Amino acid sequence: MANRFMDLLGEHGIIVFDGAVGTMLFEHGVFINRSFDQLNLTSPDLVRDIHTRYLAAGAMAIETNTFGANRFKLSPFDLQREVAEINRRGALIAREAAGENGFVAGSVGPLGVRIEPWGPTSLDEARAAFREQIDALLGAGVDAIVLETFTDLAEMRQALEAFGESRALLKVDVPVIGSMTVDREGNSLYGTEPENFGPKLESWGADIVGLNCSVGPRPMLETLEKLRAVTTRPLSVMPNAGLPTEVDGRTIYICSPDYMANYARRFVQVGARIVGGCCGTTPDHIRAIAASIRQISGESRSMVARAATAARHDSVPPQTVALSDRSRLAAKVSKGEFVASVELAPPQGWDLDRILKSAAAVRDAGFDAVNIPDGPRASARMGSLAMATLVERSVGIETIMHYACRDRNLVGMQSDLLGAYALGLRNLLIITGDPPILGDYPQATAVFDVDSIGLTNMVHRLNTGLDLGGRSIGKPTGFLIAVGLNPTALSPDKELSRFHWKVDAGAELAITQPVFDPEQLLAFLDRIDGPDRIPILAGIWPLQSLRNAEFLANEVPGVSVPRSVLDRMAAARSSETEAEEGERIAIEIMEKVSGSVLGIQVAAPFGRIHSAVNVLGAARRIFGAKAKKNGNA
Repeated sequence: MANRFMDLLGEHGIIVFDGAVGTMLFEHGVFINRSFDQLNLTSPDLVRDIHTRYLAAGAMAIETNTFGANRFKLSPFDLQREVAEINRRGALIAREAAGENGFVAGSVGPLGVRIEPWGPTSLDEARAAFREQIDALLGAGVDAIVLETFTDLAEMRQALEAFGESRALLKVDVPVIGSMTVDREGNSLYGTEPENFGPKLESWGADIVGLNCSVGPRPMLETLEKLRAVTTRPLSVMPNAGLPTEVDGRTIYICSPDYMANYARRFVQVGARIVGGCCGTTPDHIRAIAASIRQISGESRSMVARAATAARHDSVPPQTVALSDRSRLAAKVSKGEFVASVELAPPQGWDLDRILKSAAAVRDAGFDAVNIPDGPRASARMGSLAMATLVERSVGIETIMHYACRDRNLVGMQSDLLGAYALGLRNLLIITGDPPILGDYPQATAVFDVDSIGLTNMVHRLNTGLDLGGRSIGKPTGFLIAVGLNPTALSPDKELSRFHWKVDAGAELAITQPVFDPEQLLAFLDRIDGPDRIPILAGIWPLQSLRNAEFLANEVPGVSVPRSVLDRMAAARSSETEAEEGERIAIEIMEKVSGSVLGIQVAAPFGRIHSAVNVLGAARRIFGAKAKKNGNA
């Protein structure tokens, strides 16, 4: 059967696939809060009936009801241990419906989690999850595998590699369709152009290159024409029945069967060899598509030479900006010189007069940069991008703009960062961000499309002249990429692992949480070696009072204040002596860690700049003495 599938395409045949299984299940009263894939175990007759209806409508191939049957998507339903059985049953149900004459394609969708470089799931973990699902489908005798509705090329590559491993191990001659989902411009939802992802799918082993989901027939046709020009593989196309529209509380797909059938003819004329439907398509749509294709099955189809188009996309990689040329701060980092920054929190309103005066004071005191948090502790404050721009333009001191993943999706992040660079901002501290439940509006929705590791990858990609979809942005950005580091994390091993991932993603500088136990910082840094030992700025917080220390110890995530420090602050007898003791503690910490870090980031609690300035004066003596000693040595 598997050979017959490719033999039919090799003879310029056309295979009509089925339409949406999920749409049909929903119409049968199965709601989206259930696992559709579990129905292979609990309601096999319902699944079989939907397959049968599509076959009766003229489908030559049906897809198994296994789109989300991987360990990650099944886990919320506590079905992760049923991956193999759900996929096996899905394939057997489809085979029972298709008989010996119909084709069965094993449906495999994305994992539903972010994988590196955009998320914490490793490539090996992703590939293993795909292997688990594909092994079961191939073992049950499907005629093809359909990797469909993928948005991320990195994830598609792991799925294709998993398929190749499984096919080789099981020694089966089964083809794989690699199908991306695209927007109305024809780009993947990560922004990758078809002229880019088409050749990649082919080079990674896709026997058939395809498109499905997200948009209706017209954008699919335009994208198909671009794909035809850049790959020699057979093409597959399965559009939605248009874009969804809500009518009286119901989601309706508005493309009629006749409209879909009209475009099916055009798909074939452009070069599609597999035509089916995705969300919103029903047996009525497939019936019209099958009838339309039968009328033109003998027509010839032209192909555009791929070389001309491919040549248009070959370009000389842009010249990246050297670290020493990105900013004054980056130049000092690149030379290994002492660096000092001070943190000034954005105001809760729009008036920056006090902040600008403070920024001028720290500039005159000799700080290299002002750190500007982004919604610290999930509070609603002036945006870091706006404040950083105003500080740099009004005061002339460089800023380190914190940028959190909490509040923006991937598109918004990329847009913000390109705008920040155009405005002249050059130094970034990338953080995941505190969850809204900790802040002013605990009911607010968090985005967290990626975490700080994924965002570091994105900024590094912008620094090489590419957007997150792999498209050229013209001139590359030149950001200094800094990341956070918490040496007192509850799970040091996890924190160390995340730090290594951040460096691998492109981090060039790390700034720690406030350090009150220097031994913990030194012990953590001792575990970092080799190329991952990027420059470190130690977070230094001159405590202002016992109350300030207790608040940090008990209410600020990621900060650890030892009992000994609390006792010293408690022993102070007045607000003045408390602040003096806080400064002494900060200076003692700097003395202990100065040989292991490049510089410091100093907090200015409650806007008290004089404490930060006092700490900077001591730091210059301490780090200067260390540098002189090392130079003499």
